[in-house]
Amino acid sequence: MTLVWIILGAVGFIVISGIRVVDQYERGIVLTLGKFSRITNPGLTWIFSLLEIQRMLKVDIRIKTVDIPQQEVITKDNVTVGINAVVYFKVIDPSKAILEVENYVRATSNYAQSALRDVVGGFELDTLLSERDKIAQEIRNAVDVATTGWGIDVTDVKMQDIELPADMKRAMAKQAEAERERRAVIITAQGELSASENLKAAAMNLSSVPGGMSLRTLKTVEAVNPDPSKTVLFVLPIEILDSFKKFTGKE
Repeated sequence: MTLVWIILGAVGFIVISGIRVVDQYERGIVLTLGKFSRITNPGLTWIFSLLEIQRMLKVDIRIKTVDIPQQEVITKDNVTVGINAVVYFKVIDPSKAILEVENYVRATSNYAQSALRDVVGGFELDTLLSERDKIAQEIRNAVDVATTGWGIDVTDVKMQDIELPADMKRAMAKQAEAERERRAVIITAQGELSASENLKAAAMNLSSVPGGMSLRTLKTVEAVNPDPSKTVLFVLPIEILDSFKKFTGKE
């Protein structure tokens, strides 16, 4: 009877010690005597853990983010810039992520750093500043191709900061200021041209009416000198006299 209890206790210990729980966002890699055996899905599972005949390694399959520290990169036009980025990736094949590479997170990060330097080095500074999304996509493609064999899917790469040399910043600031001044001059010239066209049209309309220009002159004088205590003397143009003659019928 005692032997039976000993056997039952040993069996119970083996069963309990081999129970494993795999979370929803994980997958379990079971190794039997050091050899890959199977992938377990989320939920309750069991392995023969006695004497480590079987072991389970859990792999998180959620999207991970890895910061690429600032890298000094020389662009195609020989400008040294500092760039940092973020890589988004996830495990799509847990067995490869465990068996094909020692540390898939660190390996992905290191490869992304190299890819960033290689890809950015093939572009000029102006292209780098204006088409950063396109360049980030090329970095993503390069990293994704290399990490597919590790069971990794690189979903996105975002370039965060592009640090320029101080002298380059000053030169770009001067260029931007000159561009703003150029646009201001163009806008002012366009405004003056439009105003002159309107004045030309107004002058033509006033000239077509007898005494029109003279009446406009009187209006301008009134606006310039509204003070009734002051007297303004001017010579009436002959057009006004001709208009009066037409209205009165006197020559």
